[in-house]
Parts: sequence; C-alpha cells; structure tokens
Amino acid sequence: MPIPLVNSIASWFLKKRIHQMELFIKYPHEVQHELLRHLLSKAKNTEMGRKYGFSEIKTHSEFARRVPIQQYEDYQACIERSRQGEANIFWPTPIKWFAKSSGTTSAKSKFIPVSEDSLEHCHYNAGKDLLCMYLNNNPQSQLFTGKSLRLGGSKEIYKNNGTAYGDLSAILIANMPFWAEFSSTPSNEVSLMNDWEVKMQAIVNETIKENVTSLAGVPSWMLVLLNNILEKTGNENLFEVWPHLEVYFHGGVSFDPYAPQYQKILPKEDFRFYEIYNASEGFFACQDQNDSKELLLMLDYGVYYEFIPMDIYGSAAEKAIPLSEVETGKNYAVVITTNAGLWRYKIGDTVKFTSISPYRIKVTGRTKHHINVFGEELIIENAEAALKKTSLVTNCEIVDYTAAPIFMEGKEKGAHEWIIEFKNPPRDFEKFKNELDLALQQVNSDYEAKRYNNMTLNMPKIHQAREKLFYDWLKKNDKLGGQHKIPRLSNSRSYVEELLGMNQ
Repeated sequence: MPIPLVNSIASWFLKKRIHQMELFIKYPHEVQHELLRHLLSKAKNTEMGRKYGFSEIKTHSEFARRVPIQQYEDYQACIERSRQGEANIFWPTPIKWFAKSSGTTSAKSKFIPVSEDSLEHCHYNAGKDLLCMYLNNNPQSQLFTGKSLRLGGSKEIYKNNGTAYGDLSAILIANMPFWAEFSSTPSNEVSLMNDWEVKMQAIVNETIKENVTSLAGVPSWMLVLLNNILEKTGNENLFEVWPHLEVYFHGGVSFDPYAPQYQKILPKEDFRFYEIYNASEGFFACQDQNDSKELLLMLDYGVYYEFIPMDIYGSAAEKAIPLSEVETGKNYAVVITTNAGLWRYKIGDTVKFTSISPYRIKVTGRTKHHINVFGEELIIENAEAALKKTSLVTNCEIVDYTAAPIFMEGKEKGAHEWIIEFKNPPRDFEKFKNELDLALQQVNSDYEAKRYNNMTLNMPKIHQAREKLFYDWLKKNDKLGGQHKIPRLSNSRSYVEELLGMNQ
C-alpha cells in the first residue's frame, strides 16, 4: 500500500476518536462518576474491595468517607505481595507488570502496578489520542509518511516470580503490537538496551538513516540525543538530518528551561511542540491545541481524579475534593484511583486548572519538590518562570539547576542556594543574582515578604556548575535516561551538598 494512502487511512481512523472526546468534555462529571462506579464494581471482591465495602459505595462522599487517602508507603506491603504473584489484592485481574520508579518517597524504588486494563485503556489509548488531536489540529500533516523517534528508559525488563518490572517506557515497548515497531525508531532491541551511553550511540547510528517525522521523549534526555546526532552528522539543525520532521511530543519535566535550545536546533516557525502529562501511575492529560501550554485532562482512561488544595495539604484540615469542586488558579495535589488498583493514591504532583470548561491544567511541580523552610512556598512553577525571565534579561542559557535552603544559624538569616549549569553563562553574575531575586519576588508574594528588608531571607547564593555536573551526578546515582530527572527544589540540603562536592 502506498505511504500517502497509509497516512490518509491512519488519519481518518484516529480522528474518529474526536467524537468520543467531545462526550467527556460535554459531560465531565457524569463520565467521572460512572467511571468511579465501574472501578468500584470491578474491584468489589478484591481484598481491598471487601475491606472498604466497595459494593456499598454509590457517591464520592461515601467513597471519601470509607477509603483513606494513601501514599506509596501505605501500599508497599500490598504491592510486594502482588509482585510475588499473589492475586486479587487491590485489582481483580493478575498484575504481571510493575513500573519501577525512583520517586521522592522514603522507599529507594517504587514499583507501580500496571494492569492489562491500564496498558490498553490508559497508556495505549493516550498515545492514539495524542496523535488524534495533533492530526485534527494539523490536517496537512504527513506524520505517517515517516517514523517516530522514541526515546525511552535504559532499563531492561527484569522478571521475578512470574511478574516483571522495568521503566514504564520499557514495559510499553515490550507490550506494543508487533506492527507498532514498523512506525518507530530505534528498534526494540536498541530501545531496551541497558547501558545508557552505549544505547545513545546505537540510537544515533540507527536513526540518522531514517525518515523521522516526529520525536517523543523527555526533554532533558532528548536534547542530549539530538545534540549527539548533530555532532555526528556535522549539521547545524535537525531539518538538515530529517527534512520532514514536524512535531516533538514531550513530557516528564517542564519544557520551559529547554525551550531556547530546542528552538535553535529546530528553527522553523511552523514546527510543533506538543506536551503530555503522564507518569508510571497513568496517563493524565495532553495538549489539545497548537501553540498552547494548557493540557486537556483526559477523563475516560480509567483514572478517577480528586484534588487536595495545597493550602491545606498535610494539615489536619486536609481533604480531597472531586473534579466538580475545583477552581481555576488554585494549586492542587493530585489524588488518583485507577484501573490498575491504586485507590485514592497521592502521586506527588501539583497542578493548576486554567479552565473548567473544558478541564485544562498546567503541571506546577511536586508536593515534595518545593522550598518552604521559611514560609516562602517556592514551587517549581515560580522557579522556572523567574529563571526564564532572568535568562532573557542577562542574555544567558540554562542547562540544569537545583536549589535548597541555607538554614538559619544563630543570628544569621536564611537564604536559598542555587547550583546552575549554563550553556552560555551570564557576563555579570552579580546582575544575574539580583535579577533572579527580583524575578522570584515578582512571581511569589510569600518570597517577596520574606525578602523585604532581608527580614527572614538574605539574597540568594548562586554557584556556577561545571560542564556536565548534573549528568555526572545522575550517572553516579545510576539514573541516566528514562524518566529520571534532576530534583529542582528541595527542603533538604542533601542534593546540593552532594553536587557541590562534585563541582570541582
């Protein structure tokens, strides 16, 4: 079959999904309510379903009253039993896969259950929907005339007691239908290589020969790969390597710090960037409009949503509200119930709603990745907005960063300490520091109040990181590739101290 015909048929098939999306956009609360009832009904005879009386729950308020909000530590014992092959604990169908994730819990690694239902009706449906929305917005697209360069994790699949675990991306690749590999590059064999640096070169060698029309992967690691490709080929931009490249689907970390570098190597005004919001626990939202920073919350993937306002998060008044009660502009922690058996589970992310008709969000950070030692409530969204503004004013480019508090000692006031790796450093570091401090005050009134007359906080302290400091730190901690990312903000000094020790 000629490639243009394949392109037309695939586009027609994917666009049919638009009508189903219109249903949950028009009736969001009804769709979520029916989904909750379906999940409860399906799991009513599991160990957890019997414990909390799932068969008797009819409303969100009853669900919230009976079932406690849980974190990974609360689930860990059940997950370990499931990993040993025990069935019907929190989901009625066997759990054969566990996505290994190095999260911010006290556990060294998290093992998130991935059921057949979540693979098919959440993760894979999301991939199709993303293409559907892109094609609907870009009818002249020739996406299917070439291949998608996918950059997944560098972990192999490890089997144990009839179950298996690995990076979510490795699990998705291992379970894809056989025909999916024909539209992707690199090959599954290369994609699942364990050694990240060997794998990187293998991907470069394999993909430069292909007609790549789209990119998919985490911005930080994709940028490393693309720079390696430009170095290998001697080209200045990616269109000299792949003339028909038209879109980059990205997620996992904020794109803002990397945007200037991507615009340099992808210098076309009509090139598209599409953001997704997914995690080991599920696929939650994706960009549904060209040139937008808002993500449409996907309500029919087998994920039931609740939200905890961050102004009461962790307090005695903590309470999760359903989708119908959220407001725009407020910061919320996300709580999910899923078709993989996670019940009222805190995933550790925070979001703000930019719209409630339809429900669109922006990811603002992590519940544990913020600095609030002095009441300043600095979140990742604040930090990246301030860094972006400061970079423009001081004409520099940032590769990576992290920040932590300098604790008060005696009469000495506190401060924030930053380690920043630059691609192009500022000429005047004192000006950079002053501008960053000013920008942080402009985006965060709590930080501004603590900085007033140095009342609580002194000026920030900034270190210039040597080249590849953060890469070397990730390598040292066996975190190269995949979903691993730099901890941007922390109330602890452990990351900063370790990085400073390596910054020689």
